[in-house]
Amino acid sequence: MIDISLLRNDIGSLEKILKHRGFDLDVNFFNSLEEERKRIQIKTQELQQERNDLSKQVGVLKSQGKDASDVLNKVSNISAQSKEFELQLALIQEKLNNFLLLIPNVPHESVPLGPDETSNELVKEVGTLPEFDFEVKDHVDLGAPLGLDFDTAAKVSGSRFVFMKNDIARLHRAIGQFMIDTHTENHGYTEYYTPYLVNGDSLLGTGQLPKFGDDLFVTQKNDDESLYLIPTSEVSLTNSVRDEIIDAKHLPIRMTAHTPCFRSEAGSYGKDTRGMIRQHQFDKVEMVQITKPELSYEALEEMLSHAENILKALDLPYRVMTLSSGDMGFGAAKTYDIEVWLPSQEQYREISSISNCEDFQARRLKARFKNQEGKNTLVHTLNGSGLAVGRTLVAIMENNQKADGSINIPSALQPYMKNKTTISI
Repeated sequence: MIDISLLRNDIGSLEKILKHRGFDLDVNFFNSLEEERKRIQIKTQELQQERNDLSKQVGVLKSQGKDASDVLNKVSNISAQSKEFELQLALIQEKLNNFLLLIPNVPHESVPLGPDETSNELVKEVGTLPEFDFEVKDHVDLGAPLGLDFDTAAKVSGSRFVFMKNDIARLHRAIGQFMIDTHTENHGYTEYYTPYLVNGDSLLGTGQLPKFGDDLFVTQKNDDESLYLIPTSEVSLTNSVRDEIIDAKHLPIRMTAHTPCFRSEAGSYGKDTRGMIRQHQFDKVEMVQITKPELSYEALEEMLSHAENILKALDLPYRVMTLSSGDMGFGAAKTYDIEVWLPSQEQYREISSISNCEDFQARRLKARFKNQEGKNTLVHTLNGSGLAVGRTLVAIMENNQKADGSINIPSALQPYMKNKTTISI
């Protein structure tokens, strides 16, 4: 969540910048809560002072051997009033906290302002688009005879799931293994295996709750607690530092994990219903960094290069976009999208989002470190796909297809494929 001092010190400026995120800040509601909070705090302080004064009178009366019962009754009444005000103040604080939980992060000054993806800015294009002298197929038609099976998945689970078998399943596994090996051996990340089910506090900490509850799959653990299937291992990895004061010498922390991800896609019905582009279950290799504030934008550029290195090694053409204020995710202060070329669609499609959340998640998580002055300071958190495995499979299939329906395997993946160079019927 954002720092409440931003609202208290210059709510007008904050209201304007958040409009570029498509968010209407309810200034009147916040101001009314703040006025009530101040009123209660002032009254509480006045009662405290009055109680202190009366307590002194009690001491004087008793030292003089006089009856202090009337004054003691007044002290008792003030204590009862104070408790009532404490309850009112707790309720106000809860409303303020709930209000803050729904406010998106403030965009970094380098983020292009605009309402949606039309305002995104091109950073660069990398690679040569493939040319074909035959009719290009999409991954669904290419994969059908090779082991990509959507019909069986629909029978077993419903729409937006997939079965894979034979070399297609092996290629999918190889992609994830290659990514993990690259990030751990070349990029300095530590590999993690994390739970696929997390509690509500974890999703609150990284910003999926309360705003995006409809996009999550939830299970009932018992009458008192629900567990959620992770939408990304960003949730489990980032929450590993929740309620921690990290030794500064351990920063930055670089974490990676290969996990399935589960998303109900509640707001995406009718979009990308064909194939593997948008599914309820997909694999992703996630990168997370926990850094000192002054180093987080250096880390953002570093993470972008790490994701790019995967695409370069796989010889896939791609482009990098800086997302506009209106197209960024809820918790991001700045986001780069990497989009890979899909020949069947003749367009670039997102394969990775890499974001600096600054201290937005850390404030929810209470994730801190001691700075040079010994003061507990919020860390900055960053996350990014390194990459989405299913979409990488789609890109490899489509960019490396041959006229006979076979698929060339990128050289970087061949050691994971028993040195096969092609997948064919």
